[in-house]
Amino acid sequence: MRYRTLGNSGVTMSVIGFGLWTVSTDWWEADNAEAIHLLQSALDLGITFYDTADTYGNGRGEELLAEALGHRRDDIIIATKFGYDIVNTAAQRDGHGELPQDWSPVAVRAACEASLRRLRTDHIDYYQLHNPRIEAIQDDALWATLADLQQEGKVRTVGVALGPALKPDRQIPEGRAAIIERGAHPHIIDNLLEPQLGEALFPLGREHGVGFVVRVPHSSGLLEGHYTAETTFPAGDHRNHRPRSWLLEGVQKVAQLRFLERADRTLGQAALQWLLHESAVTGVLPNIYNAAQLAEFAAAPETPALTEAELARVHTLVASNFGLQPVQA
Repeated sequence: MRYRTLGNSGVTMSVIGFGLWTVSTDWWEADNAEAIHLLQSALDLGITFYDTADTYGNGRGEELLAEALGHRRDDIIIATKFGYDIVNTAAQRDGHGELPQDWSPVAVRAACEASLRRLRTDHIDYYQLHNPRIEAIQDDALWATLADLQQEGKVRTVGVALGPALKPDRQIPEGRAAIIERGAHPHIIDNLLEPQLGEALFPLGREHGVGFVVRVPHSSGLLEGHYTAETTFPAGDHRNHRPRSWLLEGVQKVAQLRFLERADRTLGQAALQWLLHESAVTGVLPNIYNAAQLAEFAAAPETPALTEAELARVHTLVASNFGLQPVQA
């Protein structure tokens, strides 16, 4: 495993992290014992960065992390998120719909205290606004509350987890404001098939000394290389919320990326190495929901880095949209 520091925050984490979304929400139907075993195995493999949110299973993700790794608190970096009103609306969420948000100072402090209790810790290393709009990023009272929490030692550094409620181009103003006005460390979607947000924000991040956390590095599984145009997903699977064109275009693009596979590097590992080539990227959160994926992704930093020729070929493909016209959904 390799480790990087999140911009100028002083928070050092493994470059591969574990997002608890996969083990604490209804999408994946993981049981507690399986989730705890995966989390403990991840730390054994050198993964020190764990990302959750108060909304993941209405606090279940935070509780699972405490149960699995609370006894190793000094060895891990805990990231969690806030902003959704899970207290008054926890029972009202409908499928993939978005809960109301509450950025008031009282709600922010209450959310932090509740997360600390569930996590069984006295501090959160990386505390993130969860899908904020520009109004939240420009809310001085909200940020004053976060500064107070940092002063009290309850939060080490602050970030913004952008999207997916906003389309990538709509996230750019939020990302720019978070970096320039607040010095916050963004958490974004970025991958070989969806590079727009990273392309827009990474140079600005380098300029301002902020680091990035990246999620969905395999475009919801496409870049693991196992899907075909005939692939279907079970009822209730989050990928059913993607348009059909995502799968059809993606399969064609992935076919053109097969040159990245080698005997000593899978396509899924190459997708992670492509992200880690960017110096502004501190940690990457692949979706991990079984032991095989955990082993593959945890080993990715030790596989061969992409060569300059490979990077140049990827750049040409991405810049041309892989020579494809958009497929209708």
